[in-house]
Amino acid sequence: MKIKVKAPAKINLSLDVLRRRPDGYHDVSMVMQSVSLYDYITVETLESDNIEIVCDYPGVPLDESNIVYKCAKAFFNYTKMSDKGIRISIDKNIPAQAGLAGGSADGAAVIIALNKLFSTYLKEDELCEIGSKIGADIPFCIVGGTKLASGTGTDLKKMICMPKCNIVICKPDFSVSTAEAYSRIDSSGISHPEFTAEMVRAIYARDIYMVTSSMLNDFELALNLDAINAVKKIMLKNKALGACMSGSGSAVFSVFNNLKKAEKCMAELKKEYKDVFLCEPLKTGCEVID
Repeated sequence: MKIKVKAPAKINLSLDVLRRRPDGYHDVSMVMQSVSLYDYITVETLESDNIEIVCDYPGVPLDESNIVYKCAKAFFNYTKMSDKGIRISIDKNIPAQAGLAGGSADGAAVIIALNKLFSTYLKEDELCEIGSKIGADIPFCIVGGTKLASGTGTDLKKMICMPKCNIVICKPDFSVSTAEAYSRIDSSGISHPEFTAEMVRAIYARDIYMVTSSMLNDFELALNLDAINAVKKIMLKNKALGACMSGSGSAVFSVFNNLKKAEKCMAELKKEYKDVFLCEPLKTGCEVID
């Protein structure tokens, strides 16, 4: 038996890093948005009791260090099941180490697939509890849509979906270490009013212009990378309403209210960058499709 799940990427419409906690983690306040750029995860049962991982995307580990392996183990531990033999096949389209939660989306998809595969009938909050033990973005990737996230990113509040629009995502040919990004924030002394509250107001106002003027990412401010600014310059030159780095980077997204302008921007970016995608906001997270 096998289950296939489509796992969408996320972008951060706003990302405020509030403070470093005594446990070494950081409190954040951010609005997260699922978008129609997908990995596809297939989980099937095996006769053995091993967890196998199959993926031909460069750099993806096929051992216990992969987040999908950790999520499978966490699921079996939570349900008090003896380890089952499964094969996890990853058809990867979301760039790795991009701030788009590709790994977290894959892990979320595995948790959802196993719940279906073994008929454990866990509720959504239980699935999120399993995921939160492995990664802060996994609960969001399970529920998806538009969410206000706080705490370490695992405390989620429902919101209405952001206004309909076209989103162009571009990942430059380099990656950013999340640990290094947090370190730069800790040492930068950046101080500004929280933009997440403005983003929430903009979304409830259903005003795409207000949304795009409220986009801000503390990682982008702290890192201040020329390569990120170069991507944003192309996007804004091609009539994007706004552009911002997602997560700890290095992917940059831009928002358009006109499909032809978005397609033109995408074509311009593809002249210089390999990983360029056109997508739209979603109201859901990971979904079983087969």
